[in-house]
Amino acid sequence: MTAFVTIAALMTAIALGFILPTLVGKQRGGTNQAQRDQVNLTVLRDQFRELDADLAAGTIDATAYDSARHELEQRVAEDVQPNSPLHPVTAGLRLQALAIGLAVALGAAALYAYLGTPSGLDPTLAVAPSEKSHEMSQKETELMVDRLAQRLKTRPDDAEGWLMLARSYSAMGRFADASSAYAHLLTLVPGDAQLLTDYADVLGMAQGKNLQGEPEKLLARALAADPKNSMALALMGTAAFERRDYTAAIANWKKILTLSAPDSEMARLAMGNIKEAEAAAAGLPSPVAESSEVPGVGSGSAAKTPPATTTAAITGTEVAGTVELDPALRSQVAENDTVFIYARAAQGPRFPLAVLRKQVKDLPLSFVLDDSMSMTPVAKLSDFPLVVVGARISKTGNATPSAGDLEGSIAPVPPGSKGLKIRISTRRN
Repeated sequence: MTAFVTIAALMTAIALGFILPTLVGKQRGGTNQAQRDQVNLTVLRDQFRELDADLAAGTIDATAYDSARHELEQRVAEDVQPNSPLHPVTAGLRLQALAIGLAVALGAAALYAYLGTPSGLDPTLAVAPSEKSHEMSQKETELMVDRLAQRLKTRPDDAEGWLMLARSYSAMGRFADASSAYAHLLTLVPGDAQLLTDYADVLGMAQGKNLQGEPEKLLARALAADPKNSMALALMGTAAFERRDYTAAIANWKKILTLSAPDSEMARLAMGNIKEAEAAAAGLPSPVAESSEVPGVGSGSAAKTPPATTTAAITGTEVAGTVELDPALRSQVAENDTVFIYARAAQGPRFPLAVLRKQVKDLPLSFVLDDSMSMTPVAKLSDFPLVVVGARISKTGNATPSAGDLEGSIAPVPPGSKGLKIRISTRRN
């Protein structure tokens, strides 16, 4: 704690060292320049307040907020510059400047004592995240989404906001609310193939993981708008399989093969489903047992594998497999570099649903990711029908991905999948 206070005091002194000499020894002249600066500052302050309000409302994420704030700070530096003639100030102004400097230092300390967490500086009080903190995180998430919903009641034409609301509801498992949001969104952006597909997806979940009826009609509209939408093709194939129209199911899944690389995960999963449908059409046993992975296609909430393998995909609470590092990259990492193995929703929140932390020296390794590794109870691995599983090596040990990290991942798979093989082989730009 002593080190923190010392560093904070030093930084305050350095900041004041830039400000006070100008205030004490010089005075900016020129009424016009001062007026222009005041106008600029007023505009920029308003933009800062709007930016903070957008972050609080959840309309932008932390990354967009930081980028926008940095841009505004640069504009402050560019628009408000001491380029007017300089004149000596009176003793009264010098005293005023010194008082301002003292007020800044004392004010900063008082604000931190009131708004900050001084006890957090005590290492003896550090504790692991508790269930209470998880509950608070869940409540905060729900509160942000509810605030967004209230805000959109007065902004019915805000397509971006309605899309964020629909996806937020979907991530929270509130599929009926998500369906309503997508229905409104499509009045603003009619005929969008991906939106139609996403709507069909959540509507299928809302009616008990069943794509029959309105969801299938929405998928037909999506494919009419974009015949090459792989997710729509995958869901349409599943819908056809549900009603035992194996010919139609196979036709849709074969179209995915023409759109995917032959060795891609999507192509492999589509082929597995095609074999499943062919076996069902011939009255033969399921051929899926020959593979340790659960086949499936699509990337939405209602996307699921054929009935013979649906249970594993829907009720699975874990994914398992192995992680290895491309030998060509071994020389670029150290044995103690951190390895993050994670699962995140194929469609939904971007934060990990489950995370396992290891080191390079542990590679290659076997892993299991399950609901016990969830960051928050509002979003667990088993809550999503398809997840992206990957691994990342970070030299800094930072959980946030950064340029230079080495990583690898596979195409979306349903919870319950086993025998996954992840190869870390690319560098993050």
